[in-house]
Amino acid sequence: MIASADRKVLTVADVRPRDLVSLLARYDLQLVVQNDDEPITGSYWGDPEAGIVGKKVHVRRDTPVHSLLHESCHVICMTTDRRERLDRDAGGDDLEEAAVCYLQIVLADRVDGVGRERLMRDMDTWGYSFRLGSTCEWFERDAEDARQFLINQKLLTEDEKPVYALR
Repeated sequence: MIASADRKVLTVADVRPRDLVSLLARYDLQLVVQNDDEPITGSYWGDPEAGIVGKKVHVRRDTPVHSLLHESCHVICMTTDRRERLDRDAGGDDLEEAAVCYLQIVLADRVDGVGRERLMRDMDTWGYSFRLGSTCEWFERDAEDARQFLINQKLLTEDEKPVYALR
């Protein structure tokens, strides 16, 4: 892990690329790391946010890890027909969006040097907003519907282990 005192959130440059590639590969997703000066392909929010096109997740070294995980989880949680047409806009409803947030927190524990606590702090720093205030409060006290969605879609086990399958 590359430490950087001036960054508020972890970026792709702060973690080992192979950890990210390996995690996404378990879902049959491909990580595309673009040059630092290129616009990020498929980014809904614009640079430095991750982009998604089909089963490819596009990032740069300055892309926040939470953004990479969030967009990856959109691809994981969407239906096959939406994934086949995917180019930038994940769509989905509020419940699916909550499930995406929940799964990205769970998957953060699978990336060395990240973990759920750090990811939730980064989500708060970046401006995610939840009814109970912080990401941690939402995750621990108000996310049962998101968790149940993931279990019902066979993306998460009852004991909160990722299934490593696409919806």
